[in-house]
Amino acid sequence: MRTQTIALVVIIALFCIRAALSATFDQRADKRLTIAVVPMATTDEYWKSIHAGAIKAARELNVDILWQGPVTYDRNAQLDIMETMIVRKVNAMVIAPIDRNAARAAAENAARSGIPVVVVDSDLNSKRQISFIATDNYKAGCLACRFLCEKLGKRGNVIMLRGMAGNASVDNRERGFLDTLKEYPQIIVLSSNQRIGAAFDESFKSAENLLARFAKGADKKPIDGIFCPNETSTFAMLRALESESLIGTIPFVGFDTSRKLNDALYAHKIGCLVVQDPMRMGYLGVKSVVDDLAGRKVEPLIDTGVTLATPENAKDPTVHALLEPDLARWLK
Repeated sequence: MRTQTIALVVIIALFCIRAALSATFDQRADKRLTIAVVPMATTDEYWKSIHAGAIKAARELNVDILWQGPVTYDRNAQLDIMETMIVRKVNAMVIAPIDRNAARAAAENAARSGIPVVVVDSDLNSKRQISFIATDNYKAGCLACRFLCEKLGKRGNVIMLRGMAGNASVDNRERGFLDTLKEYPQIIVLSSNQRIGAAFDESFKSAENLLARFAKGADKKPIDGIFCPNETSTFAMLRALESESLIGTIPFVGFDTSRKLNDALYAHKIGCLVVQDPMRMGYLGVKSVVDDLAGRKVEPLIDTGVTLATPENAKDPTVHALLEPDLARWLK
């Protein structure tokens, strides 16, 4: 009798333990994940597209995203946001680092705290991220160079207005452009060291000064072609060309999209925009960290592709969807 009683007590105890474990598992399963998404900035159309893609993935996967980034490209503000997300104990983080070196400590701090990190758009100088999801930016710079050089008949003078220092994606585009120029010995680079500033006014001034230097200054030489490696430098150069009444007279290859840049492309004021797929980056960024949290395999490197948009192919459905993604559907 005593043996039967002990056995019954053991069975009841095991049942209680199993029920408790099951309740704990169900509680964890029911708890929605919170994924922090930290872009370089929040006002540009490009980052709004990243946001839209992140929201699309969040709705499909039934998770919450916490979207927060600096208004403009402020690396210190971005680092503060990343540290805040660690303190809030988010489940995972998707970041687009403004500065590949400056963001390293915060990203590795997140990883040490058990918060997996996926990097999108621009690489991080670290091995702690679980995946890097971006355009092959070096290849994009090569494609931009070949387009411009062929447009010029493989001869002439070109200038490049650089992005801000420290941004890995822009650095790679510039490097791809300059490396590919070696294939065109009759193309001369008049300037490749002028950089934009953090604010538009600074960037516009840099573009104006660069044009004036060769149009009116002591270095007076004809500018036959222009390359700008990101949205800010492209828009600054567009406005500078308009200010100097040079718009449409110099073959001009820019990078990324916005309402103003797209309109300039349609009007043949820009000869080509190198277009990425930021919605896909945002979508895959969130999906990848959710997959990692679920123990599923995540590819360490994902290339989201690049397209050359021109006035001639801008209305092609595939190209047009990249130029004008349906952001309103997601950003309500």
